[in-house]
Amino acid sequence: MEAALLSQAKAASGVETVQKPVVLVVDDDPDIRESLTDMFESVGMRAVVYGTTAEMLADTLPDCPSCLVLDLRLPGSSGLELQSQLASQGIDIPIIFITGHADVPTTVRAMKAGALDFLSKPFREQELLDAVADALRRDGERRLQQRERDSVRELAQQLTLRETDVLRGVARGLLNKQIAFELGITEVTVKMHRSSAGKKLKSISVADMIRKIELLDL
Repeated sequence: MEAALLSQAKAASGVETVQKPVVLVVDDDPDIRESLTDMFESVGMRAVVYGTTAEMLADTLPDCPSCLVLDLRLPGSSGLELQSQLASQGIDIPIIFITGHADVPTTVRAMKAGALDFLSKPFREQELLDAVADALRRDGERRLQQRERDSVRELAQQLTLRETDVLRGVARGLLNKQIAFELGITEVTVKMHRSSAGKKLKSISVADMIRKIELLDL
């Protein structure tokens, strides 16, 4: 079982890396922090623990697949307040709430704000491990997509305005002759610009070009 969970954790990064996925834990109970640290490290995950939200915010977040296991009630700022603060700063990290004081309105509020899961104490270890493995997988996929998006946007800086206009037509599903009509140019010229744009974006197929156009939000 532990080997399977370790495999899931590695898969979350999208590639085999030396750096382990990181589980951030914010809980004011030192016994829980110690217990969770031991549990995560036993399946090959690296745990970084904090007693308050302020401690976490003062630290540098890891640049690798990660998730946040967050207690709801904490001294100082609450878990919900930290969730809101991270969102306002554009920090996208999967959050799993754990609490011994769950109620429906709070749970709904947390989930609507983007929490991945909400577990009531005492919870089963396997339940939390499954939730964390899913969170790490999601964050790994998000990071891969972001790197690809950044790479495509860098390539797109080489595009001319006319090539971008042609790609907008392609994004709308228009035929070359329809794009030509809208832009007031010949179909041959559209094909030329489309071919040039494909080379600049390093597209290996029509499907690949469409996917990269979607990443550019054209």
